[in-house]
Amino acid sequence: MSIRLLPLIIASLVSTQVQADDFTIQLGGFYSQSDTNMEVTNPVSGNNFTLDYESDLKLAENEFLPFIELNYHFNERHNIYLDWKQLHRSADTQALAKPFQLEINDTIYDIKAGGKLSSTLNIDVLRLGYGYDVFQGSNYDVGLSFGLHTMFIKTGFEGVIGVCASSELLNNVCGSQAIPRIVDENVTAPLPDFGIYGQYEFVPGWQITSHAQYFYITLNDVKGELVDIKVGVDAQITQNWRMSVAYNYYKVDVDIAQNSPNKDTQIADYNIYYSFIGPMLSISYSF
Repeated sequence: MSIRLLPLIIASLVSTQVQADDFTIQLGGFYSQSDTNMEVTNPVSGNNFTLDYESDLKLAENEFLPFIELNYHFNERHNIYLDWKQLHRSADTQALAKPFQLEINDTIYDIKAGGKLSSTLNIDVLRLGYGYDVFQGSNYDVGLSFGLHTMFIKTGFEGVIGVCASSELLNNVCGSQAIPRIVDENVTAPLPDFGIYGQYEFVPGWQITSHAQYFYITLNDVKGELVDIKVGVDAQITQNWRMSVAYNYYKVDVDIAQNSPNKDTQIADYNIYYSFIGPMLSISYSF
């Protein structure tokens, strides 16, 4: 082999590697439909009931949900992805119809009926995963994926709120001490999901893309389920820019149980649920 050919061979190998590996940033959004509730205690009757964030606390049921996804495709068949979805909502209830109590870290919070209450519920979903192209052709790819979902949940209430230690609760009534605001933050353990994905280029620059992912797991006091099914058309705008229009079914349902150490009943049991069925738009850049 001629020594003068060695730089050309190396350049050819490097060029092949660059073409096979690419990094993509995708930005987009869709409208979510949310149904969020929490099991709390009625301080008058002492019975538990379901407090609905949308109907009782006036949080928006439909909200714009942005997302960002990063994808690194390497060694022809392998890819690593990271995406993030956000749903942040706040609302004011001028006259709360139902009083309720909830317990956070051995502290009882007593929220009275009739007063103004400002409520906040922020949900962020972070997903990290790995995919492998099992089948490849000149114009199609089909692969399997494995990922981890983590949910960051922040709840807040602002108003005239009674507070006492759980050991000081007497006849479901807290003492006279009042605070203006409470905040509770929960992070779910990473919950695994498994899926299948594929893409088919039916004409140059135009692809049909799809994926389906699912998980269901019970871990300590957390129970979670996710269903994510998407089918869309992806079009190349320029060499680096692409646009996607898809139809997506996306549902997340997570229960977080909070048990009082002094009682057999659950004082607060969060059920975080939101879903989306409809179109979504996104634009991506690869380099």
